[in-house]
Amino acid sequence: MHAMIQFPDLSPEIFSITIGTFEFALRWYALAYIVGILIAWRLAVAALRQPALWPASQPPMRPQQVEDLLTWIIIGVILGGRLGFVFFYQPGYYLSNPAAILRIWEGGMAFHGGLIGVVLAAWIFALRHGVPRLQMADLVAVSVPPGLMLGRLANFINAELWGRPTDLPWGVAFPGQAAQDCGQALGEICARHPSQLYEALLEGSLLATLLLWMVWRRRAFHRPGLVLGLFLAGYGMARFLVEFARQPDAQFVTPGNPLGLAWHVGGYGLTMGQLLSLPMIALGLVFAIAALRRQRITA
Repeated sequence: MHAMIQFPDLSPEIFSITIGTFEFALRWYALAYIVGILIAWRLAVAALRQPALWPASQPPMRPQQVEDLLTWIIIGVILGGRLGFVFFYQPGYYLSNPAAILRIWEGGMAFHGGLIGVVLAAWIFALRHGVPRLQMADLVAVSVPPGLMLGRLANFINAELWGRPTDLPWGVAFPGQAAQDCGQALGEICARHPSQLYEALLEGSLLATLLLWMVWRRRAFHRPGLVLGLFLAGYGMARFLVEFARQPDAQFVTPGNPLGLAWHVGGYGLTMGQLLSLPMIALGLVFAIAALRRQRITA
């Protein structure tokens, strides 16, 4: 048997309280959402309270407006994430069962759909409040990665969204029959890539460090659109790479397509996550290059 790491004995619930017939349970994933939103709020407020970070020392909005912006963003994340999963991953099922679209508690959210929802929600907020759109987008972009990191850590604790089978020494033996069904002979116990941790590192910690450094040390806000471009390209590249280690989406797996490729020619192709990440990378590069070519705004 090859070396592997046994999955720690972790419960997806932090604690639960039962009062009569009512039971309340706080799950790690819910806590990740809450803490991620609080961190995003604090980062946004901190940036707005430092005029020197902004062109002409003029922040695009007042710190008090962040709460209103977050409300719009939360709505965008939920609606966009759900509809993205519906139309990107299982359109046939949900078009045949439209009532199931509303059953969010059964699972099924897509990051790329959530991103589209955030963009639309932030756009509406900017129009309603007269906020410069690129500067607001930069503010949102620098605030998001810590929450992404926490979300991926929660995925790991929940033993979900694990990676492909591997014989590497840091492979993790996740619990559950689905995780142990490797479909190939790697040993009596199946070890898988901890792809959730790969994503927590790349699209969470490293991307957050880069963007925070660019904003607080390199004054990236003085080139509107640069932080947004770096976020889009950075997340897109991180997700594209990690998809090679992630377990294929079950919706696309067939006997003739065991890798779960959404587009393929012969044995080569791309997963849905990779297909959706390519436009992010391209759009991010466009924003970043345009921002760098634009004259730096200092006064």
